[in-house]
Amino acid sequence: METSLQAQLQQWRRHLHQNPETGFEEHRTADYTAGILSALGYEVVRGIGGTGFVASLRAGTSERAIGLRADMDALAIAEHAPGRAHASRAPGRMHACGHDGHMAMSLGAARLLAERRDFDGTVRFIFQPAEEHGRGAKAMMADGLFERFPIDAIFGAHNMPGMAARTFATRAGGIMASEDNFVIRIEARGTHAARPHMGVDPIVIGSQIVMALQGIVSRNVDPSESAVVSCTEFITDGLRNVIPSNVVIKGDTRSYSTDVQRLLETRMRELSEGFCQAHGARCTVEYTHEFAPTVNSCEWVDIAACAAAQVAEADAVDRDVTPMMISEDFGAFLQAIPGNFMFIGNGANGETGSTPLHNASYDFNDEILTTGARYFAEVARLALKSAVACKA
Repeated sequence: METSLQAQLQQWRRHLHQNPETGFEEHRTADYTAGILSALGYEVVRGIGGTGFVASLRAGTSERAIGLRADMDALAIAEHAPGRAHASRAPGRMHACGHDGHMAMSLGAARLLAERRDFDGTVRFIFQPAEEHGRGAKAMMADGLFERFPIDAIFGAHNMPGMAARTFATRAGGIMASEDNFVIRIEARGTHAARPHMGVDPIVIGSQIVMALQGIVSRNVDPSESAVVSCTEFITDGLRNVIPSNVVIKGDTRSYSTDVQRLLETRMRELSEGFCQAHGARCTVEYTHEFAPTVNSCEWVDIAACAAAQVAEADAVDRDVTPMMISEDFGAFLQAIPGNFMFIGNGANGETGSTPLHNASYDFNDEILTTGARYFAEVARLALKSAVACKA
């Protein structure tokens, strides 16, 4: 059974890897995965939030329902994998984040649950589009995802290079950060580089703003909280001998709470507008919320950890992992429904699966496919029980 399952999962995963599609374009991906789930006996409803869909299976008599999320989209990265037989066939696109593996693990869990029917209630597999850009979860919810397909809790997972293969890690509370983007536009008065007194220099103003933004975290955020403010682009319309009229500063902030998000935005606006006013320039600040923080619900963390311990050894499960500043669209689901997000080790220390995410040479580690499939199946079983006895 295990060998057969592994071979099937690898076949599914490599097919998906060869045929990547980016956010909201996952038409063939959805056709392929929905077809497998339909053949397994699941009731599939397509077209939720664009290319997203839900596959449901019921067993027993319980009215409880659990959601298991799989992300479908690839990245606009050209794969660099000489000799890789299952490399991407789509120019400029590849599964550089392992969503092909996440889908294959979910399909494996669906197969295990359909074959055994050893659960009481309804399992819903939520195949989500456009995770990479933080738009897919909101699109599915705007289409009535949780009203049409009610669930008591939702579970997700992500492979993690740098963690030993087949290990697990989660934690109660914030496990991944929000991502907010900002654009600061400075309108000043350009002039000849030899006559700076005739203008208002936006480069000087912009430089002061960049330096001041770095003090927000150290001087305004409570030291017990975590936050990052990064200026990533500094764009001008100047030339070698021209002081520009305009500067655009772009960047990214990360945090784990909505209070810190609000603080970062408020201080960013105050500082930017203050420096511009002091120098006689004009300023506009655009601040957008791209990803919600991923905050695990305390009541479901133990169940997820118990499920992982049933699949791996108890000492292979970290129940209080250090939070990461990366972001995940799953956080939007957790704002509406309680649940848990789990990391699954993809490989470490130069071994198979240790190439970083979003790298042109990355590949999902097929050796963890059955581990992930068994985890998703087990967490569904445990979560559907009214009381859970953890054997870890």
